[in-house]
Amino acid sequence: MISIAIDGPAGAGKSTIAKELSKKLLYIYVDTGALYRAIGLYMIDNNINNDKSAVSSLKNIKVNLEFIDKEQKVFLCGKDVSSKIRTPEVSMMASKVSAIPEVRSFLFDLQQNMAKQNNVIMDGRDIGTVVLPDANVKIFLTASLEKRAQRRYKDLLEKGIKCQYEEVLRDIIKRDEDDSNRKIAPLKPADDAIIIDTTEYSLKESIDLVLNTIKNNLR
Repeated sequence: MISIAIDGPAGAGKSTIAKELSKKLLYIYVDTGALYRAIGLYMIDNNINNDKSAVSSLKNIKVNLEFIDKEQKVFLCGKDVSSKIRTPEVSMMASKVSAIPEVRSFLFDLQQNMAKQNNVIMDGRDIGTVVLPDANVKIFLTASLEKRAQRRYKDLLEKGIKCQYEEVLRDIIKRDEDDSNRKIAPLKPADDAIIIDTTEYSLKESIDLVLNTIKNNLR
């Protein structure tokens, strides 16, 4: 099986690019961030706000990805929460729960098993460093802080989520800080990752650039 790892900070375009690449390469797309978002949503919905309670609640959580009509759907305790997990509030909670070792362990086997059974493109924060350290190609996707905030702001508005650009920018700064400084699996490029900065590229140009990078490094 072939595995492609795409890591990077919030708003770098990982999910959008990985999703398009999966269609072109006919690989399974695994959005690991969606799994953490689902757990974050569970914590919000159940008013869980400390690590001890979060760990205790894991026994009640079932989260999985299903591919319906070629689209990834996220199910939390049997319910499709694909649209509910994309709010800024859930994003921040996902970052918090991802720092809890027990949560990471809870999702680790699910992520690895998907890669063992399928050709995958998996994106997240620690795919190349922790989840798939032997991935065939590792890419660290990034862009300037301002560009990432602009992209996330536009994406939220298109989804009908009301927000302010300044609020989105603050959230990304905080998310970067939390992801990079957590003790467990902090955000950082794998030693053998190919770093791609998409600040000056359009979405199409970014997709083409990453696709060519993958193809060239799979030879």
